[in-house]
Amino acid sequence: SPCGACLKRKTEQKDIQALDVFFSGGEHIHWIAQERMIPMKKLWLCLLALLTAITTALPALSVQAAGPEITAPSAVLMEASTGRVLFQKEPHQQRPCASITKVMTLCLVFEAMDSGRLSLEQALTTSAHAASMGGSDIWLEEGETMSVDDLLKATVIMSANDAAVVLAEAVAGSEDAFVEQMNQKAQQLGMNDTVFKNCNGLDEEGHVTSAYDVALMSRELLRHEKIFDYTLTWMDSVRNGETQLVNTNKLIRSYTGITGLKTGTTGEAGSCITATAQREGLSLIAVVLGADTTDHRFQDAAALLDYGFAGWKAVVPEMPALEPVPVSRGMVSQVQPVAGEAPQLLLEAGETGQVKTEVVYETLAAPVCAGDTVGKIRYTLNGELLAEVPLTAEDDVEEMSFLSLFRTLLEEMLSLQ
Repeated sequence: SPCGACLKRKTEQKDIQALDVFFSGGEHIHWIAQERMIPMKKLWLCLLALLTAITTALPALSVQAAGPEITAPSAVLMEASTGRVLFQKEPHQQRPCASITKVMTLCLVFEAMDSGRLSLEQALTTSAHAASMGGSDIWLEEGETMSVDDLLKATVIMSANDAAVVLAEAVAGSEDAFVEQMNQKAQQLGMNDTVFKNCNGLDEEGHVTSAYDVALMSRELLRHEKIFDYTLTWMDSVRNGETQLVNTNKLIRSYTGITGLKTGTTGEAGSCITATAQREGLSLIAVVLGADTTDHRFQDAAALLDYGFAGWKAVVPEMPALEPVPVSRGMVSQVQPVAGEAPQLLLEAGETGQVKTEVVYETLAAPVCAGDTVGKIRYTLNGELLAEVPLTAEDDVEEMSFLSLFRTLLEEMLSLQ
């Protein structure tokens, strides 16, 4: 029987013959070998190794281009500062979202605190309606009082349905009135796929949203930085330690950069999550609706976040040097421009060095007031405008007149004395 070395040589010869055919009979390869004085066999083996590497890499590149594999029927990955969608799968499919509903409830509660209508220390009394809630709760009894702070802990960390209703009634007087406010807020945010029927996400006919809409209201909630005090808490308690709270979002213990946000599970909604994370200034929102298991929802959310952090960067470009802007008919001939805040640009990995910066000045004539727009800085990529930063006048420039000239001349004469 042939030895292993012989079999290997025969296999290599067959591969080389195949490459000869592939490269139009091999004339070009033979010419390269003669010109470079490279042994033919060695050259063919190098080409074979190169083709093998390329064909091995192609599937990985295809997966990266297509995005992450998501098991859930509906998902969205959104960049928080711009609202740009980086990945989507059935983003507008209307579905129940279980306790993800509480994201909107929390938005309205934090707005009430910002306006002074609620405070963290304020004690609220549990109604019979609130005490009647089922599902996930902290077993509030009718007439029991609890601070807004503890009710927020229970709502965010433990996803307590009864606590959410107590907060809703405090804001609007009743859950029904609060739900009206929820739907009004949803319309303001452009959540066109959403209809709320309750404030806690218990299954109810017609109570629907979409992955895209969940991302929108999650983005709104992130404006209230106090929420992170609750979303990043793994364990806490209420009732002086008698009732323990354990966070339902296990990603806060396993995913680097996680900041929140909310989980939800019911029979109709399946396992859902809106997961938020931040790394190096890039803030992402990953929404997964209808996963078949809790493990799959966390895996899908992590895959979305991984995809976003690997593929995009948040970049703050350097400000260019600013020249004084000429001013005609003014008591001075120019004014110094002042730039606004540098923008944060969302760029795909590899694009960071391709952004072009252009300073555009306006044609100015006196009078010019401090704060007037005198130009702008434009940031573009491949001809597409990414951001503009306004330039404003640092000082006033008075219009030239006989009176102003006389006053200036008089001041100069007095200064010489």
